Amino acid sequence: MDYIIAGLGNPGERYTFTRHNAGFLAIDYLAQAFNTKVDKIKFKGLTGSFEYADKKVLLLKPMTYMNSSGDSIVEAVNFYKVKPEKLIVIYDDIAFDVGVVKMRKKGSDGGHNGVKSIIQRLGTEEFPRIRIGIGVPKEDMVKYVLSEFEDYEKQKIFRAIEKAAQGIKILLESGIDRAMNYINGDVVV
Repeated sequence: MDYIIAGLGNPGERYTFTRHNAGFLAIDYLAQAFNTKVDKIKFKGLTGSFEYADKKVLLLKPMTYMNSSGDSIVEAVNFYKVKPEKLIVIYDDIAFDVGVVKMRKKGSDGGHNGVKSIIQRLGTEEFPRIRIGIGVPKEDMVKYVLSEFEDYEKQKIFRAIEKAAQGIKILLESGIDRAMNYINGDVVV
């Protein structure tokens, strides 16, 4: 594998369309876009793979629950000997309004327990991530992130996931800097 793209979320039907599952929703979208299925049980998660732009890519949805996402991801990274800079993690972020998408090459966990788990298990913050804004909670944070999107927010989230997927396509074709420029709004493709 050349890349691992992991989307963070919680397993189970009750969480499927919750804010905290934005990463899982993005992986599902990528699977459809690249004509694959994420249905093989491996690395304590569900996986699927595809090839694009001469690169082999593993899609991964950890089934460990959010706070232990690193357990699944580190198994895949170690098995395929993928360098951290070739691991792209997609997850929800309460720091941004619903539908805002941002990408960066590395950084802290920003208070996100799933990312904290990955950093602890990998031993580095040096992996790219795509953050999908789910809105700033006006209530209890746990209750908020485990709530479903309001009807008026669903189109914004869908567009954000589309943008993240296009960014992944650009990353595979042209590299991370070009993908970051696209996702972060500096360049229109």
